[in-house]
Amino acid sequence: MAKLKVDGTEIEVPDHYTLLQAAEEAGAEIPRFCFHERLSVAGNCRMCLVEVKGGPPKPAASCAMGVRDLRPGPNGETPEIFTNTPMVKKAREGVMEFLLINHPLDCPICDQGGECDLQDQAMAFGVDSSRYRENKRAVEDKYIGPLVKTIMTRCIHCTRCVRFTTEVAGISELGLIGRGEDAEITTFLEQAMTSELQGNVIDLCPVGALTSRPYAFQARPWELTKTETVDVMDAVGSSIRVDTRGREVMRILPRLNESINEEWISDKTRFVWDGLRTQRLDRPYIRRDGRLQPATWPEAFAAIKARVDAAAPGSMGAVAGDLAAVEEMWALKRLVASLGSTSVDCRQDGAKLDPADGRASYLFNTTIAGIEDADALLIIGANPRFEASVLNARIRKRWRMDNFPIGVIGERSDLRYDYTYLGAGPDTLSDIEGASRGFFDALKNAAKPMIIVGQGAISGANGADVLASIAALAREIGAVTEGWNGFNVLHSAASRVGGLDIGFVPGEGGKDFAAMAAGGVDLLFNLSADEVDIAPGPFVVYIGTHGDRGAHRADVILPGAAYTEKSGTWVNVEGRAQTGSRASFPPGDAREDWAVLRALSAVLGRALPFDSLAALRRELYEAHPHLRSDAVVAADPAAITTLADRAGTLSGPAFVSGFGDFYLSNPIARASKVMAECSKLAQDQHLEAAE
Repeated sequence: MAKLKVDGTEIEVPDHYTLLQAAEEAGAEIPRFCFHERLSVAGNCRMCLVEVKGGPPKPAASCAMGVRDLRPGPNGETPEIFTNTPMVKKAREGVMEFLLINHPLDCPICDQGGECDLQDQAMAFGVDSSRYRENKRAVEDKYIGPLVKTIMTRCIHCTRCVRFTTEVAGISELGLIGRGEDAEITTFLEQAMTSELQGNVIDLCPVGALTSRPYAFQARPWELTKTETVDVMDAVGSSIRVDTRGREVMRILPRLNESINEEWISDKTRFVWDGLRTQRLDRPYIRRDGRLQPATWPEAFAAIKARVDAAAPGSMGAVAGDLAAVEEMWALKRLVASLGSTSVDCRQDGAKLDPADGRASYLFNTTIAGIEDADALLIIGANPRFEASVLNARIRKRWRMDNFPIGVIGERSDLRYDYTYLGAGPDTLSDIEGASRGFFDALKNAAKPMIIVGQGAISGANGADVLASIAALAREIGAVTEGWNGFNVLHSAASRVGGLDIGFVPGEGGKDFAAMAAGGVDLLFNLSADEVDIAPGPFVVYIGTHGDRGAHRADVILPGAAYTEKSGTWVNVEGRAQTGSRASFPPGDAREDWAVLRALSAVLGRALPFDSLAALRRELYEAHPHLRSDAVVAADPAAITTLADRAGTLSGPAFVSGFGDFYLSNPIARASKVMAECSKLAQDQHLEAAE
């Protein structure tokens, strides 16, 4: 710790703090443009100037000077800095005047208006006039893709975007070329950016040089209603803010959450909002004469009742899709149980995960923040760059800190960090030491080794054997010890952990989804499962939001609510239950999914015992108390040992990720014009790289 005085107030801070951090710890406000807590120090905007007592007769950049660089007074006095002296005030005014020499006066048409750091700091620390009358310079705008719009004349060369793409996203796609008046930010070859995290540069840009292309000229920030909620585009459960105007979602932004997403979100999370407007199901439909035709709610319920009455109790089943909230899965499970069936499943990809094996067998036990404490990492059958982009950025953050050996078994791909490729499938898993003795030794000697198991490794016919073998490996290398559980399952579906938590899997005598989809049931309730095909035969009742694959196969469609249109609980990959808030309302006659199921149960003569969301949650929390809070409830690591005892000889094909196209992974994304454009661009770039 180090002691210093800030504007006469003595404080004690860690000795690795910069003067800027120390000043803010003392309550002083320090303006900045280039400095960002999660990026390296550039020190090139000079807005954060302070005066150092006893130092040189000029102000110092507080972001680039550490408290350990300060020297005590001649008699051992505590080092002192000032943030509001006439010298500092004049220096900041001069810096602001320089920044505005070439900045265009287009605030009225700038999408950053109302949220612009340059506007705010010019008001607080600038002057009301300029001494410069020369013509302003102009810079040609760059096309860097369908997501980020550039107006480079506004750029003040803070280089936040350059440092983000290089350090956090892991690909050097932006850089500064030229010198002096000719300096400009650009992509190296003037082509579209490829990072799946590129949209974060919009939030980082302190001026209007980088703005959202899909959101351009759509709304002003003071017109929007802000709702804090949870992202469901992947299983990470990033904290987001949904901004709406009337009934329409206008944009999605990240919220600060150090435990999960820090302050980043993926491009799919940020730009999928236009898919909430198109191809929506806004009324019930019934298939008549081979065609889906509009119907009323009573007609749709009557058609379902007729089929339920004609079906045998054991010939009915239900499947939950990747975006379902815990509440509607609970209601659907209760409804199917009341009809005398145990055939329910939330694993539409066929992953061999079973809550009977213990909660630790399907959680990301290390936690997302715990990645930074790991010493070595083995990734098996996963591509975290696309399956959980924000989590992958956390892995890269740990990799950049210091020596962090990473090994991969499965598909070889660019993960944005270096790794040792060990092999493709079960053969390599059985003999990691033979694949790479050096990496195996590093893994085994690590104090906190970590294993990430992807759905690609455990979705095949031998998935259960693979999972048991990985548990045995975790035990062998000491990944599960007191105070540390390095066995982690990486999910790609937001609903998966919640479904497993409430037991939305086949009960005794029940059929799994593969058997139900192949025609093993006469009637199937489909809760937004759109990523698989259902064979002809079963009568399908689809409850969902979009006219996607599930709706095309349905015999009756009951329109539901999207994740921004309902209050629901989603359990993220680490087992953290989070409640999302409603930001808008469903279109037309669509209703919240749990309410649809409650109304249907009454028509079927098996009314569920709750009439409100609060009553449903009381029942849910009584059965599963850990769903009540947003804290991570650690699972019993003994489950890993039990699982490891079942390990046997492995065989089978190579591990292949079944995740598919990152930009088109769910019905909302497939309805998005922006996501379709990103997908097409990614395919073209992949073909160019292959050539």
